[in-house]
This record gives sequence, C-alpha cells and structure tokens, in this order.
Amino acid sequence: MAEGYKTAYPDTYATTREYAKKNRMFPTQAEEKLWQALRKYLSEHRFRRQHIIGDYIADFVCLRKMLVIEVDGGYHNTCEQQAEDRTRTLQLEHFGYRVLRFTNDEVMGDLQHVINKIAKEINNH
Repeated sequence: MAEGYKTAYPDTYATTREYAKKNRMFPTQAEEKLWQALRKYLSEHRFRRQHIIGDYIADFVCLRKMLVIEVDGGYHNTCEQQAEDRTRTLQLEHFGYRVLRFTNDEVMGDLQHVINKIAKEINNH
C-alpha cells in the first residue's frame, strides 16, 4: 500500500476497481440516500464512495478523518456475513480507520440520526 492513506493493494486493484465502479453505478437505495445527505450536510468533509482499502471496498470513506461508513443490507444479518463483517472491520481498524456501520433501515428510516452520529464521530477526532 502507498504511504499516507491506506488504499488498494496493487496486485488485486484491477479486479477490485471494476467491482467498485459497478457499485458506484448501481448503489442501493440506502447508499444513494446517505451519499446525497453526506454531500448536503457534511460537505466540508470530503467523502468518497466505494473506495478501495486493501482488498475491501468501503461504502464511504473520509480519508482525512480516517473514517469508514458501511451501510448494511439484510444479508448482513446472517452469522456467516456477520463474521466476515467483523474480520473486515478489524482489518480496516488495523489500517488505522474507524468504522461506523448502519443498517439500510437506519438510513431509510432515521437519516438525521445517522448524519448526527457521523458528524459526532468526525468532530471527536
């Protein structure tokens, strides 16, 4: 990985980049809603969407604040996926990132609460 911000691994970048590009082109409804809110309410912090970190694609990241935001759909409720999410979070934390996770329901049902939690996390660091 390059010095400074921890980003993509060169050996897997081409493949991961294609997945990230597809994810940006076809976001979930919750991802699109949060993306618009980040741009509107937290525009002073530069967020990227579907940003590659290591072998992972973070839904959203603020590189300057080393903050990753994940929006989890229903399939994240399975035991297998929860184990994978824990591994992913630990790896991102190892790279120096803090990780906030929200469910699709949280984003769709109480967006202001989600934005407030993100703002609080940003302002505390």
